[in-house]
Amino acid sequence: MPITILIADKLAPEGATFLKAQPNVEVIENTGLTGGALVEAISAADGVIVRSEVKLPEEILDKAFKNSVCRLRGIARAGVGVDNIDLPTATKYGIAVMNSASASTITTAEHAFALLISLARNISNSNAVFRDGGWDRANFVGVQLAGRTLGIVGMGRIGQAIARRALAFGMEVLGFDPFMKETTALDGNVQMMQSFNDLIKQVDIVTFHVPRTEETTGMLGKEQFAICKNGLLVVNAARGGIVDEEALIEALDAGKCGGAAIDVYMTEPPAENHPFRSHAKVLCTPHLGASTVEAQEAVAVNACASLLRYLKGEGLDSAVNAGGLDLELSNRQRTFVELAQRMITLLGTVATISNTKEVTVELRGNATKGKADTIARYALVALLQHCTDEPVSIINVTAMARELGVTASTIVGAIDAVDSLIIKTVGEHEHTIEGTVHADGLPRITNIEGRQFDMVPIGHMIALFNDDTPGMVGKVGEVLGGAKVNIDEMVIGHGDDDGVAMMIIKTNTVPTEDLLSQLSAIDGVSKVASAVI
Repeated sequence: MPITILIADKLAPEGATFLKAQPNVEVIENTGLTGGALVEAISAADGVIVRSEVKLPEEILDKAFKNSVCRLRGIARAGVGVDNIDLPTATKYGIAVMNSASASTITTAEHAFALLISLARNISNSNAVFRDGGWDRANFVGVQLAGRTLGIVGMGRIGQAIARRALAFGMEVLGFDPFMKETTALDGNVQMMQSFNDLIKQVDIVTFHVPRTEETTGMLGKEQFAICKNGLLVVNAARGGIVDEEALIEALDAGKCGGAAIDVYMTEPPAENHPFRSHAKVLCTPHLGASTVEAQEAVAVNACASLLRYLKGEGLDSAVNAGGLDLELSNRQRTFVELAQRMITLLGTVATISNTKEVTVELRGNATKGKADTIARYALVALLQHCTDEPVSIINVTAMARELGVTASTIVGAIDAVDSLIIKTVGEHEHTIEGTVHADGLPRITNIEGRQFDMVPIGHMIALFNDDTPGMVGKVGEVLGGAKVNIDEMVIGHGDDDGVAMMIIKTNTVPTEDLLSQLSAIDGVSKVASAVI
């Protein structure tokens, strides 16, 4: 079945071109959807790509997942902010939400720095006067950047790009980022402040490069203008609302703020009578931070590539709700993920894993070094899918385990041991299954409930427990032959001391309920179950 990706917003054509060139991918371009049509469209897609026009609030996502056939696993935002996507709801349903922040870093930084220069040298106002026939040189005396102190709020990719440009202009740079505990950044060239108020007291110019959150909304307001330097210049090309618009106008009118360059607004577009549109000290642009040909192409392709990579199980780039997950796995490590998922399915033929209360995943050997937690989390996803009808993914599996009362733990075994994976579950009883990946790259089961095997878990499989006595293979073969079911492979694990053996039989067709009943009726057979892997 192909991976279906819905492009729900206007996107640079390079994005769709990239996706259409990929094998086994179906691309649906359907923009401007709302309400029920949007719910229906995203329910039928594995992944959705949006920009800023299409909204995916809690109501839309809830309705989509009330549809029992909803396939949605990932949402990619072709841009930086994800304000139009309800992150808590997406996370609850296990949907990975990613953006393409890195693709527009340089473009956004260049625009913010252009605003900064234009503001400092009165470029916009002097140009307007000149076009009206004026000259008025004396009214447009600016400030030199060299020697001035720039405050950067948010020292991520864009903040760092701004800092490098400011340093090249001979500016002193101070930074503030609540997620950075270091005292300096960029090899000691940027001094980091411990609070925004510490920063705002010392800078001549401040620029913002943080998302709008509860903590950052209105962070430059009346309190901060009261303690800042006279003539402070303000640049906001991040998100509207980070700078309190009303407080900014008051500070401009009072002369406390010397000027502001604004690219983003609390409401976009701002009203026709918004004070920014006519204020002499405000330089405005219509949210152009990422608006270059290069950036539009890059964010489109980046969003499409990141989404497809996740949907193919090859990793997760630029996720905003992945909780620091490291999903970058080598091909061999991805095979261990596949092995873990198959082991859980096969374990379901042995145990009632829907009753699991504890699960332990142990990884030994060098192949999975550094990725034990990630592989264990994938195993937990496979387990919990047997325990609940709710959608479970790598994104929400930890929260789901907590909600279901399942305790999960990971053990990192000896690195110098043979590469192996051991999964133990505890419910009404304790159950154990072990596996490995051999040099041929195939996942193999090596032990179930203390019984030794060597088999690749794939296809239609019957698991059968029977008395460990001669003749049992013949009895089972007779029933399968009578049902005209071919045996593709049969492996037998002998119990150490309980007198019970286990057969695992691969068949060429799906075992019917009638066939399983016939096998259960064989004298000496104690349990029969089937699985498709």
